[in-house]
Amino acid sequence: MSEVPGEVACERMTAATRGDALALLGAFLGEDRHYRASAGVYGDGGREALERALDLFLARPEVGFVWLAYAGARREPAGVCVACYAISTSRGSLVVKLDDVHVAEGRQGRGVGAAMLRALFDELRESGATRVDCGCHRENAPAWRFYERLGFRPLDEERIACLL
Repeated sequence: MSEVPGEVACERMTAATRGDALALLGAFLGEDRHYRASAGVYGDGGREALERALDLFLARPEVGFVWLAYAGARREPAGVCVACYAISTSRGSLVVKLDDVHVAEGRQGRGVGAAMLRALFDELRESGATRVDCGCHRENAPAWRFYERLGFRPLDEERIACLL
C-alpha cells in the first residue's frame, strides 16, 4: 500500500477490495454524464461487464490493474482508476492507458484525485512505465484542468473506438 498526503492510502485492487472497486466504478460508469455520452460507442455492457472486467484484472495482473484510494482513519473508499499496460514503439517501453478516473461523491475537490494519481505514477515508474495516456471528454473542463495540473498535455488527435 502506498501512503500519500492528506490521509489518503492507495493500493491495487485485491479479491478483498473488489467490492470497493465495484461500487466506485459502478458509480462512475452509471452516473458520469461525460462517460454516458460515449457509452454506446464503447459498447457499455453494464454491471455484468464491469464484474467480468474486475475478475479479469484479478486473473491477469500483467495486463493492468484497478487502483483504489482510501481516505481517513476509517479507510473509506474515496477514489478509483484503471491502469492498463501497453508497449509504445515511440518510447520503446511500457506505457499505461489510464481509464475511469473517479473520486467518490463528497470527496471531490479535496485532493483525493491528485493524491491517488501521484501515488499511481510512483507505482508505475517503479514498474518501468514511462508515459501515461488518458482520454478526457472535450466538454469536461474541470477534468481538463485537473489533468493539466498533474502534467498531462493535450494531443492533436482524437480517441476513436471500434467494437469487435
